[in-house]
Amino acid sequence: MVDHERYMREALAEAEKAYALGEVPVGALVVLRGEIIGRGHNLRETLADSTAHAEILALREAARHVGDWRLNGATVYSTIEPCPMCAGAMVQFRVQTLVYGAPDPKAGAVDSIMDVLREPRFNHQVDVVSGVLEEQCREIIQRFFRGLRAGKIT
Repeated sequence: MVDHERYMREALAEAEKAYALGEVPVGALVVLRGEIIGRGHNLRETLADSTAHAEILALREAARHVGDWRLNGATVYSTIEPCPMCAGAMVQFRVQTLVYGAPDPKAGAVDSIMDVLREPRFNHQVDVVSGVLEEQCREIIQRFFRGLRAGKIT
C-alpha cells in the first residue's frame, strides 16, 4: 500500500518553500515506483511566468529525470486541487494517478468546477485520490492569504 501521507508531507515541504518566497504556497511531487523524480513549488512571481505552477515544474523535472515526456505509472502529489492548465498537463504527460490535499473551489479542475482528468473524450484519464492531509494543505493556503490581506506578505 502506498503511503500517500508521507509523500503529501514532502509536497507540503515544497509549499513551505513557496511561502518563504512570498509565492502562493502550493507544492507538488512526482513519484514513480516509490522514488521521487520531480519536485516543484509555485514560482510564478519569482520567474514572472504564469506557467510556473508547482505541478508543471515537478512534471518537467520528472520528464527530464526519465528522459521522456511520458510519465506512465507516475503519481503526482499536489497540496491543492490542480487548475485546468496543470490538470491538462497531467493528461498530456500520461500520469497514472493524482493525489491532492485540499479542494480549490475557485479554480479546481478535478472535482470543483470541472473534471479534466477523467474526461472520457480524452485519450487518457488520470485516477484521483483527494483529501490527503486536507487540513494541513488548506491551512497553509489560508495562512498565506491571511498574511497577504494583513500586509505581512508582499
